[in-house]
Parts: sequence; C-alpha cells; structure tokens
Amino acid sequence: MFNLSLQLLVENPLPSSGEGIDNFAMRGRHSDASFMYKRGPSKDYINDFDREGSSVHLLNGKDIGNPSWKRSLPHILVATISSFLYGYHLGVVNETLESISIDLGFSGDTFAEGLVVSTCLGGAFFGSLFSGWVSDGLGRRRAFQLCALPMIIGASMSESQLIDKRSLFLQFQRNQDITATRAAPSAFKTSIKTNQARSCSATTNSLWGMLLGRLFVGTGMGLGPPVAALYVAEVSPTFIRGTYGSFTQIATCLGLLGALFIGLPAKEIVDWWRVCFWVSIVPAVLLALCMEFCAESPHWLFKRGRGAEAEAEFERLLGGLHVKSAMAELSRSERGDEVDTVKLSELLYGRYFKVVFIGSTLFALQQLSGINAIFYFSTTVFKSFGVPSDLANICVGFSNLFGSVVATMLMDKLGRKVLLLGSFSGMVVSMALQIMATSSFASVSGALYLSVGGMLLFVFTFSLGAGPVPGLLLSEILPGRIRAKAMAVCMAVHWVINFFVGLLFLPLLEQIGAGVLYSIFAAFCVLAVIFVKSNVLETKGKSLQEIEIALLPSE
Repeated sequence: MFNLSLQLLVENPLPSSGEGIDNFAMRGRHSDASFMYKRGPSKDYINDFDREGSSVHLLNGKDIGNPSWKRSLPHILVATISSFLYGYHLGVVNETLESISIDLGFSGDTFAEGLVVSTCLGGAFFGSLFSGWVSDGLGRRRAFQLCALPMIIGASMSESQLIDKRSLFLQFQRNQDITATRAAPSAFKTSIKTNQARSCSATTNSLWGMLLGRLFVGTGMGLGPPVAALYVAEVSPTFIRGTYGSFTQIATCLGLLGALFIGLPAKEIVDWWRVCFWVSIVPAVLLALCMEFCAESPHWLFKRGRGAEAEAEFERLLGGLHVKSAMAELSRSERGDEVDTVKLSELLYGRYFKVVFIGSTLFALQQLSGINAIFYFSTTVFKSFGVPSDLANICVGFSNLFGSVVATMLMDKLGRKVLLLGSFSGMVVSMALQIMATSSFASVSGALYLSVGGMLLFVFTFSLGAGPVPGLLLSEILPGRIRAKAMAVCMAVHWVINFFVGLLFLPLLEQIGAGVLYSIFAAFCVLAVIFVKSNVLETKGKSLQEIEIALLPSE
C-alpha cells in the first residue's frame, strides 16, 4: 500500500494546498498532525479542483472509480434506526390517542389530547437544542447511544405503568370474590382509583405520568434526527450521498407504519396502548448496541485532531485506494488538531448567517405545510368524513413509504432542488383538493373522494422532497466547523413549530374550520416554492468540501 501511494505521488503530484496531507500520510499512523489551508476565491478553487482533483483518483494512469457503496451501507442502516424510532413515536399516539384519553380520564378534552402529542415535541426541542454540543463533544456514535437512553427510560416507564395496574387487579382479586369481580367491573375501577390515590406511583396512571414519559421520549427524538443527518452525510460516498440521505426518511416511514399496525388492537384490547409504548424499547436497545461496532465520522475525528483515526475510518468506509484522496480533500476545508468554540452569535449573523437562515427556513416551511398535523390526527380527520380510520391510516403510511422510495431513486439523478420544487408544488395542488372537499359545492361522495385523495396525494408529494431533502441539504451546505451546532439550531426551529402545530391543530380545526386551516397550509406551501426557487443551491454530485467553499465567502 505504501509503495502504491509513493508511486501515485510521483506520477500525479497533488496541488500545493494538499501537500501537507502527503506528509501526514507518512507519519499519520504514529502521530496526529494539523493542517493550515488558506481559502481562495470559491470559483478559482473549484476550477482548480476540476483540473487537478481527478489525479487523486488515478492509479498508474487508470481511473479507480467510485468507492464501493457496500462498505458504508451497514453503518448507514444502523444510524437509520434512530429515524425509525423517530417515526414510531410520532405515529404511536395516532391509533391509541382515543384509548389513552379514555383510560386516563381526559376523553373529549382536545387541549389535553394535543398536549399528549406536543409534550413529546417539547422534549424533542430541548434534545435537538443540545444535539450539536453533544455530537461535537462526544462524537456521532456516542450521541446515537445517548439518544437511545431516554427512549429506553420512557418505554420502561410505560412498562411500570402496565405492571402497576396488573398488580392492582391481583390485589383486588385477593380481597374480593372473583365472581363479584366479574359481575361488577365498576367496583374494580373504583378500587384502582382508591389504590392510585394511596400509591406513590399515582402519577404513572394519570395524564401527568403520560406527559412525563412522553417528555423523556421526546428528548431522545430531538437528539436522533440531527445526529443521523450529520452521520449519513459524513460517512457516505459523494456519488450516493443523496440516496443514503433518503434512507432516513424511509426508516421514518417504516416507523410510522409500524406504530399504526401495532396500534390497531388498541380499541379492542384494554391497556394495549401501553404495550405500544413498551415495544419501542427493542429498537432503542438495538441502536445503542449496534452503534458500538460502527465507524466514527472521519470528519469529526479530523476536526478533533485525531488524523490517524480519521484515515483508518476512511479506509473502513471507502477502501484503501480512496483514503488519500478523501484525506486530501478534507484537509482543504478543515483544520486538524483544532477544536474551535462556536458561539451562538456566529450562527445568527456574519458569514454563516445565510446557510443557517436557509436551513431554518426550510424546516419551518416543512412544518407549516401541515404535514405532521395530518400524521398526528389523520384518524380524527378521516372519521369526520366517515372513512374507517384503520384503512385510512394504513393508506397514509404506505403513500408516505412509496413516495420516499421514489425519492431515493431520484435524489442523485434529479437533484435536491428539483425534488423540493416539485414536492411543494404538488402539496399546493393536494391542499386545493382538500379545500374543495370542505366547500358547500361538493356532494357527500365528492367530498369523500376529494378529502381522502387529496390527503394521500399530499403525503405522497411531501415524501418526494419536502420530507427527506431539508435534513440532507442542511447537512451538506453547513460548513464542517459549525455543522453540528448549526444543525441543532435549525432542528430546534423545526421542533418549536412542530410543537405548536400539534398543540393547536385540533382547536383551530374546531374554531375556524377545515377549509380556512387548509388554505393557510396551502399558502405556506406556495411560499416554500418561492423560497426554494430563490435561495436553494443544487448540491448533487458535489463533495461536502466543494459545497462549503462554494457557498462561504473568503475570510
């Protein structure tokens, strides 16, 4: 390997800006090194890279091609477990919300029902707010493991609730005749309430206990998505990064579908909603265990001055022939052996403001389109049109999954910007169909077809671009120095708006009506089309270093 590298250097010398990496490669296995690269004009650099950068892909005059996608795939799949958990916990209250409200005594209180949804999102806000500092301080792998912990705790709380209620039933059986128990179920309920009042675990069988568990789970949900977006972008080969980025959206869809299917018996089986929460502990434990065997992000390692380890991880992810080119390119935009403290003020104004503004606005428009209101409350919405909720929700889930699979195939062919424009435009049309369904001109059958068809089309078009692209695009356009912390700020914006949409959707639906509410969502989709057309740059086929140098002004 050393002889091949030496021959490569003699026949195809690297540009002067990358000469430091050659010295690093000679001694990198024994000690870490730092590199200084003075950024030049963006266009000049990219032109230089086009002329000279291809030399690092040649060996004995032959093109070595792209690295194998199979090397990085297992690491990507493990990372997407966090996205599966994200989707599962988003959808788990959909089928079970009615059972939860009856069992915990707040049935008919739309504000309390919205609070069950939104408390999780509030926890996610705090989790996402600190995700950048966690992933920068501990590394991407440890951040994944940390995000699994509160999800396991939240599931364990649900399990303790189930055990507590069963123990109350056994205690009641010991003190009462079993025949009387069957004849008078109301007496059992009274006994439960009495014991709950005396028990130290009373809050675990109340609305407040549910909210506490959802708060724990939400914290893990907030940590997971930004770390997943960072990790996928940093360990994926450039030529397939868009496809791998779409995997997180597919995993989210599978999580939503899993929650729907597991929640189907909730209306027939008492306390089944508790089982739905408990089941989520399995993928959370799997994420924590499997991440121990995954590669750490070479970008994070190099940023921490651990160059030798970064080189080893590149070899693990890309193969030995591509290590030198990856390290040379990384050194041009990063400074090894240097851990800068990124201040919040740096993200809000100055040279980084533009990319942070683009990312935050994309996430805000994604949520203001109304997509999560449909996911959270599709059962309630479909019921108002007389559509069986089970069938409708499953159709919504498969529509989301199908669109995500199509997006995976198109992401690295059409590009991010094209998919975003087509997605938001399709969502405008879909919302128009649902607005027509609420008008007095539509017949009963016409309103049914327009509403259901419009909602399914809305979910499908969302999953083509507005769903998977913002997270992927943000992880691509953010500079390495601020990537994790800026992602945390943008995701915090996402969760704040997500929280209020989940909290206010049902009350607004009752007060202003579906037609006006859907018109507001459609207006935000139109605004998203205009914003994407004016501000979003295409990143397809470009390395993270090329994107960073092209977007940021010279220092």
